[in-house]
Amino acid sequence: MKILVMGPPGAGKGSQSAKIVEHYKMPSISTGQMFRDAFNNNEPIGIEAMKYIKNGNLVDDDITNEIVRLRLSKNDTEESFLLDGYPRTVAQAIALDKMLTDMGTQLDAVINILSSNDVLFERMEQRRVCKVCGSTYHKMFKAPKVKGVCDQCGGELYQREDDTHESVVNRLHIYETKTKPLLDYYDAKGILYNVNGMQSFHKVYDDIELVLGDLKWFQLNLKEKLNWWELQGEL
Repeated sequence: MKILVMGPPGAGKGSQSAKIVEHYKMPSISTGQMFRDAFNNNEPIGIEAMKYIKNGNLVDDDITNEIVRLRLSKNDTEESFLLDGYPRTVAQAIALDKMLTDMGTQLDAVINILSSNDVLFERMEQRRVCKVCGSTYHKMFKAPKVKGVCDQCGGELYQREDDTHESVVNRLHIYETKTKPLLDYYDAKGILYNVNGMQSFHKVYDDIELVLGDLKWFQLNLKEKLNWWELQGEL
């Protein structure tokens, strides 16, 4: 499957995406993580991207499209992948469609996680991230066993610059004006699935699994039918 996970900042896209990737054993393509890794490695594309990210702004389309194109060109994306954080504008979605068409494929589903602004503010301002492995925690709902220390690798936890109050206000404004129109774009394609993100983590994932499970069942049955038709043509 080739899927995109959407939703406003703080809706839980990253955590849910990690669970999907773990369950389905598919590559994860997170533009945010790729930019942060590039920045930590002092790569020019990461340094340029961080100028936008630290203020809660969207990274320039040309920069973002290029880092995604390079990632999609790797062999491990031929059968499946999950996109997290891209595309965020209709222009990026059009660019993605062209990339996938050139690859001879397309998106199978867009999972949109819904949440209210009040919940989003609370989640992001209380969120902490590991400097080493990128694992995400929440001071109230997903606290680490040791304060300020990552359960996974022992790395130091910190608050990202784009999770401060001023940055969150800006990010939500950008989402409403630039990213939300994507919902209409993918709805028109018939691949948009909305999920209530104001439930527990496990309930949200269960709802996502219902969508992906149905999609996987449909794909497997379609593959069987295509194989049958191919055999009939050979007889």
